[in-house]
Amino acid sequence: MRLALEPDLEVIGEAGDATEAVPLARVLRPNVVLMDVEMLGTDGIMAIETLRTAASESAVVIFTLRDDAATREHVRAAGAAAFVAKHRTEDVLLTTIREVAATHGEQGRHDRSASGREQVRR
Repeated sequence: MRLALEPDLEVIGEAGDATEAVPLARVLRPNVVLMDVEMLGTDGIMAIETLRTAASESAVVIFTLRDDAATREHVRAAGAAAFVAKHRTEDVLLTTIREVAATHGEQGRHDRSASGREQVRR
């Protein structure tokens, strides 16, 4: 609900777990997927890897309570674009989402010009 209040952000889908999130991301092709590493029935690290494969045009931002060096390393190795601990202010999360979207959008424009295909959907 908080993200929907931001005029420059649009929430285009929500999922309860990775089983729902992966096919939804394939269809909706969001610029950014915001998720936790702790999900019911799913290993969050595996979910990041699956999302990066299934919806490669989407950047993953992790928002989690697990703020330790090992989790941060596993998240990065799995392909997440950013990590935000839940104890941080909401401004940090919003800034991170915007930065990842902008960076990812620039990469998509570069990829499009090199391949002739549009990589980023807005």
